[in-house]
Amino acid sequence: MSETSPIPLEGKALLQKVKELSDIPRRQRAKACGYYTLGKNDKERVNLTAFYDAVLAAKGVPLDPERTKDGRGREATFRVSVHKNGQIVIGSSYTQKMGLQPGDEFEIKLGYKHIHLKQVGADDIEFDED
Repeated sequence: MSETSPIPLEGKALLQKVKELSDIPRRQRAKACGYYTLGKNDKERVNLTAFYDAVLAAKGVPLDPERTKDGRGREATFRVSVHKNGQIVIGSSYTQKMGLQPGDEFEIKLGYKHIHLKQVGADDIEFDED
């Protein structure tokens, strides 16, 4: 019995792959994105629910808020402090949630008592937490 699980795509990589494979059936699309397991006798089982959840999360619509934990027992908060050197650090929970990669660029727009970050070259997908 050889049970293995591929590493499924998430975030921007998942959305890009889904767009590339838009002409094939959804089960094949989910499998191509890594949402399947091999069970007994190497029988494949496609997990469409996990695939759909991941696509929604990549578009900024997480269905299970409990999964937003960072694995260390802490949850991301929406508060940060200015450090002594004047910098503000946005934690990896947020960058992972948005599927950001090293080198991604943002425009900074200053408002009255707020800062607005807009990803350069990104589609107009909003990541609001209401």
